[in-house]
Formats: sequence, C-alpha cells, structure tokens
Amino acid sequence: MIAIDALWTFSLMVGLLTLTPGLDTALVLRTAALGHRRRAWGVVLGIQSGTLIWGTLTSLGVTALLTASHLAYEILRWAGAAYLVWMGGRLLWATWRRSVDEAPKTPGSGAEVTSGSGSGDSLLGGWRQGLTTNLLNPKMGAFYVAVLPQFLPADTSHLAAGVLLTGIHIALAVLWAGVLITLGHVLRERLQQPTARRLLDRLTGTVIAAFGVRLALGE
Repeated sequence: MIAIDALWTFSLMVGLLTLTPGLDTALVLRTAALGHRRRAWGVVLGIQSGTLIWGTLTSLGVTALLTASHLAYEILRWAGAAYLVWMGGRLLWATWRRSVDEAPKTPGSGAEVTSGSGSGDSLLGGWRQGLTTNLLNPKMGAFYVAVLPQFLPADTSHLAAGVLLTGIHIALAVLWAGVLITLGHVLRERLQQPTARRLLDRLTGTVIAAFGVRLALGE
C-alpha cells in the first residue's frame, strides 16, 4: 500500500501544479465566461480523461518508451505545438474579423460566435477539445514519467497504485475547475459585452498560441 505521507506529498505536488495558471485554466475559464457551462465541463472531463490515460500508461511503463524515444517525443511535441498555435491563432483571427461596433449579445440569444472552440454549448465538443489538448502535450507525459514512479510502492500493483494517485490528481483538478467555472459564470454578463469578449478571446488566444510556441521551442 502507498504510505499516507507519500499520498500527502503527491497531493501537495499535483495540487500546486493544478493551481498554477496555464493552458487548462485559460480554456476552462474562457469557455465558462461565454456562458457555455456544459462545454466548459466537457473541456474539464476531456482534460482529465487525458490525465487518466497518461497516468495509466505511466503505471504500465508505456510512457517511458515515449521519453526514451527521441523521434516519438519530437513527433508528439510538434503535433501538439501545431495544434495549439492553430487553435490560438484561429481564436485571434476571429477577434480581428469581428466588427468594432458589434451589437451586444444577450446571454442565451444564440447569436454569439464560439470562435475557435467548436459549435455551441456542447459537452462532447468540449470533451474532444480538452482530450486533444491534453494528449498532444508531451510535457504531461514527461511529468508523469518523472514523478509518478517515485510514489509507486514495490510491494503492490503499480497499475492500481498509479490509478489511485492519478485519481487524486483528477479530483483536485475537477474541484479547481468547478471554482473556475463558477467564477466564469459570475463574470459572464460583463465578459459577453463585445469589447470585453474581444479582449478575453485575444488574451486566451495569445496564451494558447504562446504555449504552442514554447512547446515547439522545447522550453
């Protein structure tokens, strides 16, 4: 069994990682701020589905092959970078196409554009976006390869222990996502105004594209 001290240490480590603002935070907060609560939860579930896959593969020793193979890692890294730059660039391009004197949209009117994030308040669409973003991030796999084996006891099933630890990470991430979605819902009225919407989309698009560039540069 995993020692209690090890569980606390792992929880603290992934908890701090979860609270650190990053790509996941930007995606969830922006989606929720547009009033798409189902899609926002879809993004959360997609991201955490990816986390579960990374954790399971690491417990089985599969992701060690990824970090050991330079070619496999580079292919995944460039694919992830291209996807993020495309997603961020598409979001930025959509903001420039909007008219400066765009008429304000009322929540639930159906008139707003979900540029760069799929069509409408779709749980499945959000899940696909979150899953793709997570799985195309080789740094997520590298993190699990570097951290998870340190907490896997030798006297028990690595798969069971790995899934348990990954479940703790997922639970903390879902709790934090709930806070972000609630915050986005509270700010929805203000952020759906045309000027605020463009600013939000440009900020989010820049963050996403910047992560793609950093991934391409190997930083």
